[in-house]
Amino acid sequence: MRLGPVTRAAAGGLTRRRVQTIVIGLVLLVSTSACVLALALVADSSTPFDHAFATQRGAHVIAVVNPARATAADLAATRRLPEVTAAAGPFAEVTVTPKFTGPGGAQVGMSPMLVAGRASPGGPVDDVTLQSGHWVAGPGQLVLASDPSPGDNVSMPLGTRLTMPGAAGNVTLTVVGIADSVDSSAAGWVLPSEIAKLRVPGTPLAAQMQYRFRDAGNAAAVRTDVAAVTGTQSYLAIRAQEKSNIAPWVPFVVAFAVLGLALSALIVANVVSGAVVAGYWRIGVLKSIGFSPGQVVAAYTGQAMVPAVAGCVAGVALGNLLAAPVLRQTANVYGVGALHVPTWVDLAVPLAMCCLTAISALLPALRAGRFSAVQAIAAGRAPRTGHGYAAHRVLGRLALPRPVTIGLAAPFARPARTVITLTAVLLGATAVTFAVGLSSSLNRVANGLSHASAEPVQVLVPTAGPGGARIVKGGGGHVKASPAPGGSSGQARLPTPAEMERTVTAALRAQPGTLHYVAQADQTVGVAGLSQQVALTAFRGDATWTGYGMISGHWYTGPGQAVVGTGFLNDTGKSVGDTVTIFSGGRLVPVKIVGQVFDTDNNGVVMITDWQTLTRADPGATPDQYDVGLRPGVSATSYVRALHLRAPYGVNLTGRGSDFAIVIGLIGTLTLLLAIAAGLGVLNTVVLQTRERVHDLGVFKAIGMTPRQAITMVVCWVAGIGLLAGLIAVPAGIMLHHYVLPVMAAAANTGLPASILRVYGGGQIAVLALAGLVIAVAGALLPASWAAGTRTATALRAE
Repeated sequence: MRLGPVTRAAAGGLTRRRVQTIVIGLVLLVSTSACVLALALVADSSTPFDHAFATQRGAHVIAVVNPARATAADLAATRRLPEVTAAAGPFAEVTVTPKFTGPGGAQVGMSPMLVAGRASPGGPVDDVTLQSGHWVAGPGQLVLASDPSPGDNVSMPLGTRLTMPGAAGNVTLTVVGIADSVDSSAAGWVLPSEIAKLRVPGTPLAAQMQYRFRDAGNAAAVRTDVAAVTGTQSYLAIRAQEKSNIAPWVPFVVAFAVLGLALSALIVANVVSGAVVAGYWRIGVLKSIGFSPGQVVAAYTGQAMVPAVAGCVAGVALGNLLAAPVLRQTANVYGVGALHVPTWVDLAVPLAMCCLTAISALLPALRAGRFSAVQAIAAGRAPRTGHGYAAHRVLGRLALPRPVTIGLAAPFARPARTVITLTAVLLGATAVTFAVGLSSSLNRVANGLSHASAEPVQVLVPTAGPGGARIVKGGGGHVKASPAPGGSSGQARLPTPAEMERTVTAALRAQPGTLHYVAQADQTVGVAGLSQQVALTAFRGDATWTGYGMISGHWYTGPGQAVVGTGFLNDTGKSVGDTVTIFSGGRLVPVKIVGQVFDTDNNGVVMITDWQTLTRADPGATPDQYDVGLRPGVSATSYVRALHLRAPYGVNLTGRGSDFAIVIGLIGTLTLLLAIAAGLGVLNTVVLQTRERVHDLGVFKAIGMTPRQAITMVVCWVAGIGLLAGLIAVPAGIMLHHYVLPVMAAAANTGLPASILRVYGGGQIAVLALAGLVIAVAGALLPASWAAGTRTATALRAE
């Protein structure tokens, strides 16, 4: 088959049908970008941790040992076990409670942090990655983890001096570097000789051994390996927690990608089919001058492939741009520098899209190839006789203007094309309905997890640390030390828990904007049957207003009851109504599970109960936070400023996670792109209709049809299709929303309260039902204006 004539024929078709060429390119751009984004998130929901873990030679297990009991020979023997492929340590470690000087000279406390002694960042296991600065080179230096204490929202620039109790009084360390350990082996690192200076008298010796195993792909393998050594921390728990940061966003992007794929196939098939139908005469000419059936098929397939390839290339670039914000956040979590769309995704997606385009174009092109020259020339452009006439007669009897009835009857002349256009608009309108519900649900999720609407203000207070030291619980702001009553003016001391409670509660009562407040304590406790610790939150006072969503059951009503997260139920195998035993400090407390709560902290392994239940396990518990609800109309910012003057502790606004804002913006972008793609499909249909019926337009203009009536008629060609598509799209979009949201929740190891799914109101549904009509009309306006501007003589000569 000679390619020269085929190339010239395809190029001629591209230049003669510029609108269809642009439509194919833009639709492939939209669909390719959505698919690139979807596959990138699918790949990066599991691979970045594995990549970082392999690159930094992360420890499969970190074992904490007592050097007084495990000798150097004992530890050396563990390196030679057949299961062990690499080992590092022992690294002496100690838990410290540092302070630093904040703005205004106030002493700011941090949560307890684990510091390990290491002479260098590299090694056979846990290769610590420096982000800035340098590794410790002498006494008094500290390399800090980029997130040393997740609860402390503090900025720690290089050169910061931290002070903490030590063996012979206060010890001062200067931050000389910021680093990351993929398995969070420590919150900071010093030279090994510094550990003895940091250990408060009476603190037991501790050191960590780090191991990599031959087989550590699942929990059972790790348990087998650990049985041969001894261990406390498996990398699988960290991997599961980190993976859950991005996995919930994958399902909705995949849904948009599937919609984009379907749109692409439909619109490409419609464009090529329209080109074949509108070009019957040209196909006949090509055959009459010697084109074979294969050359005709190649020419019309090529008309689709050229803009498709261009659209795919641009779509890959756009997909990478859309993926960048989400992947950037994930990279920050893993501390691996930067995450990008995998190369195989950038190659596989455009290749697959081009194959899909080729198949979609090939089917109508084969139809063109089967025509003989005589059949093609005789077929002309008009629909077959009898198509749509009955619809014209029925609609003509309605009390509607003739341009409207002519337009509404037009789709019946090309039923196959009408079905394709209807489906394209349906997919676009479904995406709009789905996106509106998804955005509303995610806003409720953000409020439900942050409690920003119910408790917009939090007061963070110091709590008891090791050795009786007073520290602060982080969470959005710094807590300043302040002199207690009777303290000397020369040296500040933190007040006692009772003094702090009196100060905070008095300040909250004195603030006129206070509607509710409740004391809160966050601790970790053991649960019978679970190897991991459970995050326990206890409230002192009525906490029903704090904004927790209930998935099932009810809020606790008294001592000995608790509500738990979905992860807790999954890990324990318990159900609402069962009883579990919690323990702390040797005290066993039975607790009845009365409800399943919407909370993703600690991967959903959480328990929320009342104060009396906590004090049975820990009699010395004290509040570390007060949650505050405000009266309607009270400004949270002004309230915080006023309260800070009365309670000199950490007073903060409750914040929502930035990832929700990024994802909601992403939803809007993808929805807009799909709606544009659907509108382009409508534009293509109307252009084809206009070209096929150009003589009819000339006749209508000759007998007095005005440009405005011509626009009305052309818009009505697709208005009925758009309205029908919108009516079908609303239940389809709601069904998609109700399917995807639970899948997203399952990826985050949680269930969903019913209120998060019930986001569609009656008025909203009525408006969404018009989405298809809006898409159809928007796509038809431009070619309608072209049709209205066509001169009568030109239209009549086109026959």
